[in-house]
Amino acid sequence: MRVRRGRTLSEADLALWRQVARSVKPLPGRSPVEPDPVAPPVVSAVEEARTAPVAAAVRPASIKPTPPPLAPLENRLRTQLRRGQQSVEAVIDLHGMRQDEAHLALRDFLRREQGRGTRLALIVTGKGGAGVGLFGDERGVLRRVVPHWLRLPDLRPLVVGFEEAQARHGGSGALYVRLRRAREAGP
Repeated sequence: MRVRRGRTLSEADLALWRQVARSVKPLPGRSPVEPDPVAPPVVSAVEEARTAPVAAAVRPASIKPTPPPLAPLENRLRTQLRRGQQSVEAVIDLHGMRQDEAHLALRDFLRREQGRGTRLALIVTGKGGAGVGLFGDERGVLRRVVPHWLRLPDLRPLVVGFEEAQARHGGSGALYVRLRRAREAGP
């Protein structure tokens, strides 16, 4: 292998490179790059025991595909909502709930509605009052944390996108949420 900046690659580095080279899919119209053929070195039992953790690190970890990025509502849907031509299919009101209760209720609501085939839901968080609440608690906490929850890994598979609701549906104290279609169970 090449020497880079005065440093030669160790056997562990070479093994890692070979593993990566085998896992890469070539661009369309190009042939796969074959890793450099290197004769396997003769390894003593002592060296094998010392390099065993390196070999374990070379194995590829199972990688979960990440969901696509969140998308805002389409202009057509936004216009239909404004004109009253499209209605919200399901509503959840989180007023008066603590954060842990609201998060659990939101997760259950979104899963249930996705299973029912709901495409557009309304989440009412409330706007919160002005000023600081009792004992220094901030007001309007759910209004700030619900968008964060919708971006978390446990809800991302359920949500296509979301944005602030129009004034007649609660304005800044509510969110329109587009839900993904439920995946059909295979045979």
